[in-house]
Amino acid sequence: MSKALIIVESPAKARTLKKYLGRNFDVKASVGHVRDLPVNKLGVEVERGFEPQYVTIKGKGKVLSDLRKAARAAGHVYLAPDPDREGEAIAWHIAENLKDLKKPVQRALFYELTKKAILAAIERATTIDQHRFEAQQARRILDRLVGYQISPLLWDKVRRGLSAGRVQSVALRMICEREQEIDSFVSEEYWTIELRLSGQQPPPFVAHLDRIDGKKAEISDGEEATRIATELGQSVPRVESVEKKERKRHPSPPFITSTLQQEANRKLRFSAKKTMTLSQRLYEGVELGDSGPTGLITYMRTDSTRVNDDALAAVRSYIDTAFGPDFLPAKPHRYKTSKSAQDAHEAIRPTDVELTPEKVASYLDRDLLALYSLIWKRFVASQMQPAVFDQTTILLASGRYRLKGVGSIMRFLGFMTLYVESPSESGRSAGGRRLAPADESTLGPGTGEELPNLGKGDAVQVLGVDPSQHFTQPPPRFTEATLVKALEENGVGRPSTYASIISVITDKEYVRLDQRRFFPTDLGKLVNGLLVAHFPGVVNVEFTASMENALDKVEEGEVEWRQVLADFYGPFRETLEQARQEMKSIKRQSIPTEVRCTECGGTMVIKWGRMGEFLACENYPDCKNTQDFNRDAEGRVVPVAREEPVESGEVCDKCSRPMVYKTGRFGRFLACSGYPDCKNIRSETVGVSCPEEGCGGQIVRKVSRRGKVFYGCDKYPACKFALWDKPVAQSCPDCNAPFLVEKQSKKDGSRLVCVTEKCKFSRKMEGGE
Repeated sequence: MSKALIIVESPAKARTLKKYLGRNFDVKASVGHVRDLPVNKLGVEVERGFEPQYVTIKGKGKVLSDLRKAARAAGHVYLAPDPDREGEAIAWHIAENLKDLKKPVQRALFYELTKKAILAAIERATTIDQHRFEAQQARRILDRLVGYQISPLLWDKVRRGLSAGRVQSVALRMICEREQEIDSFVSEEYWTIELRLSGQQPPPFVAHLDRIDGKKAEISDGEEATRIATELGQSVPRVESVEKKERKRHPSPPFITSTLQQEANRKLRFSAKKTMTLSQRLYEGVELGDSGPTGLITYMRTDSTRVNDDALAAVRSYIDTAFGPDFLPAKPHRYKTSKSAQDAHEAIRPTDVELTPEKVASYLDRDLLALYSLIWKRFVASQMQPAVFDQTTILLASGRYRLKGVGSIMRFLGFMTLYVESPSESGRSAGGRRLAPADESTLGPGTGEELPNLGKGDAVQVLGVDPSQHFTQPPPRFTEATLVKALEENGVGRPSTYASIISVITDKEYVRLDQRRFFPTDLGKLVNGLLVAHFPGVVNVEFTASMENALDKVEEGEVEWRQVLADFYGPFRETLEQARQEMKSIKRQSIPTEVRCTECGGTMVIKWGRMGEFLACENYPDCKNTQDFNRDAEGRVVPVAREEPVESGEVCDKCSRPMVYKTGRFGRFLACSGYPDCKNIRSETVGVSCPEEGCGGQIVRKVSRRGKVFYGCDKYPACKFALWDKPVAQSCPDCNAPFLVEKQSKKDGSRLVCVTEKCKFSRKMEGGE
């Protein structure tokens, strides 16, 4: 009897399947996509109904040959790449490659890699979903039409290497427009007043000024605040009402892709890309000792909160046993899925709730365990009882003023025994964010203060009045979490694309992350400005969302994929031709300034380079003087003062003249003092030799494309040794390693640490080190 062949997309997934399937199955991996549009040309025959010109991806010829060989020997072929559009495309292309073998080919969908789920998926194997494949194909062609026709325009007008994308450019626009909001925001002063009060019985408590003459208290300056504070300090407030309510806080639903990325960013500081990489490993299978590779979570690209009945029964049994019947609701919680969700997959959950984080901790690295714990706890908590707390609100009258005091007492922790969701960043009003005192709209369980037992009409004593000055805050810059949330809410992209969208705009240096916030670079602002000016319909949130809806309809079989492309391409081609004629050439323009060249006396002009705007002499190439600049409050150009070169004590290895330290956009570097006759430069050394055997190089300070400092061998690319931490030329006193590294932490400050794997040496750095 011939074996059945199962083809998946990843070797890790293949290993996990082999663990559960017997000798009657052979499992092979395609290692991702095998065919795609060509790299060096558009690859779409627009005039022939957008016919794609697929080619075998470089390096995948042998993979396809091996798959054909395995399929030829098999009696049945199951195509089992991931259960989404990209997986359907991989399956379709492999099926096309095997078509002439005349073998029975079916599509198997694995939503979780457990023995029961795998066998059930094979039993339910079906045909390839042509509509789902066509949705992926339409998206791929759309992205190619936009990217491969706008990007060359940017190369011509700005510089080579830039890119524009149908979805990434919308994300960039959102970040740039948020920056514009911040730049144009005018902060407004406002004041709040808190009163420290005391009743007949303890404890004393705090209330804030809530109303003035029946209207919301709004105090715009310190003089008014002082006057009101004086009046309140001399008053005797009386209790107007006391309201006691039982409040409940319900658990959040289990994770979907977007909420997992948001929560992992807030709680674990993981990027969206890192979250997806780790969750892919958890889904495909992790080695658990003698148990072998085990899939720990369900498929991680989903927009549905649905959970199957077997999983619900298992988690309810676990809660009853581990926490007790008080924590188990009478019925399972059922969560609503958004209207736009495809609902093809379940929520992200552990495949076996009995595999607690504690049980798998010894088999997972730190980051993998942290993410698994987050997913496991969120899922279990989602089926637990709500938290219960008593909230008391006291309203007090003091003449024309009304005061409010709020307190709460936790009665039952419920799901919060296990898991508490991170607070999402606060919203904002059109006029900017106000930092309001806590009230019932913002108070969480267990927060607030204990209030005294007061009744209507009771008088209280004013112990003190505290007016506070505030200023309205501009809208916050996006974090990865809030950007993913905004993309989801606006229908830009899909769960499987959020991480790649962020990676692209970061890698292309359109945005930078600083203190976990996105800032548009000068290059990003420039590219966004050109795209918005010349392609307003393409880099538009509403348009992008409508295209996602159209692709969904293609998948559902309601719309023909070629029609979606035709509806888009007609107007787009006209816009493209107009942009080619009208878009200004940034790289060719020179804007004169009032700054004189310090070397030849000519006029310095503003030009555009890889790192943004800079000053260059108008007499280039006869004079090659360049300089960075800033702008003052009035927008005038102010050259950045140059630092005098500092002697380094080293000699140029090309002309034997002294090497000097200079400071550039990437920090300090060594340059030949004979410039411009000798243009030899090299990175700053740290006095540590490369530890790689036989290398003979020196460790130098470097800066990554994203502006992060690291340390690597000066023999790169021949030697790829690199460190994030700064090496220090001191040998380890415990293991005699040739150097230590300097590590920084908020808790311990600077420490010297040995990097040898089993050596634990660490000591605090002294001031002179």
